[in-house]
Amino acid sequence: MAKFSPRAQARPAAPAAAPPGGASTASTTPTAPDRSAGRAQPLALAAAGVTVILWASAFVSIRSAGEAYAPGALALGRLLTGSLVLVAILLIRREGLPPRAAWPGIAVSGLLWFGGYSVVLNWGEQLVDAGTASLVVNIAPLLMALLAFRLLGESLAPRLLTGMAVSFAGAVVVGLSMAGGGSTSVLGVVLCLVAAVAYAGGVVAQKPTLAYATPLQVTTYGALIGAVACLPFGWQLVRDAADAPLSATLNMVYLGVFPTALAFTTWAYALARTTASRMGATTYAVPAIVVLMAWLLLDEIPGALTLAGGVLCLAGVAVARSRPRRVKAGAARGT
Repeated sequence: MAKFSPRAQARPAAPAAAPPGGASTASTTPTAPDRSAGRAQPLALAAAGVTVILWASAFVSIRSAGEAYAPGALALGRLLTGSLVLVAILLIRREGLPPRAAWPGIAVSGLLWFGGYSVVLNWGEQLVDAGTASLVVNIAPLLMALLAFRLLGESLAPRLLTGMAVSFAGAVVVGLSMAGGGSTSVLGVVLCLVAAVAYAGGVVAQKPTLAYATPLQVTTYGALIGAVACLPFGWQLVRDAADAPLSATLNMVYLGVFPTALAFTTWAYALARTTASRMGATTYAVPAIVVLMAWLLLDEIPGALTLAGGVLCLAGVAVARSRPRRVKAGAARGT
């Protein structure tokens, strides 16, 4: 972590040394970073939105594919598919290998998040209903904020904490309203809790890595490391693929191409331009989007309690990502 601060501060300043159009550096240095940041913010927000939508769809696909594939086999198939897509894009873009300083974070996030999280979440979703799973996994943003505060020195702003509290309350409401009537598996809850810890740890490890490598590099090599870690499940993948219906296999391929290859790359892009705590708070929108998808695609009409929880989730995300107005006003005056 000690190497992160100087490199992370040095990279954003590079555009000021070569302003567009060959203009004088002295006249553009104070304003160029601000304009660049202004242009980057909408792109980062759009990237985060793509991630949230695709990760919400993953909960549905995991439940479907999990009926035919064992947890480890599904994780391996998903990561192999995603890795193939990512490697192809990496070769086309000729980005090559990331620098040595990026590898520790890539390795940790690859093992914890891409590999461990995928296997444990797949297993947990086979033992508990989707509502319970989403509720327990949504502990991750809280853990993420605490880890980022302790390890990365990120601040815990009042608006962030308030927004996360509101969103977590909404996730609790959604989870309880969607929970099945049967008994809840203790093992399933524990597995979802382990998945939340792996998720939070992977994100915090990935954040400083983005000071050294591109989002595509971080995602590609993280997925490859996760796939290698899941290779012991290869025999299960071969066996399950031989017996699985086409719909389950297509769901596995979908998980690899979109919620993995695309969504993890857009996540890394957005994470490089904001804090881990704010990005974690953004994922609280996932339960609300899952409810909306179930309504539109599966004709599952949500109850009033579920809708109220979804609104709370979205409201909390809006509060967590907002900034005090006086800070914006001060920046506009150049103070």
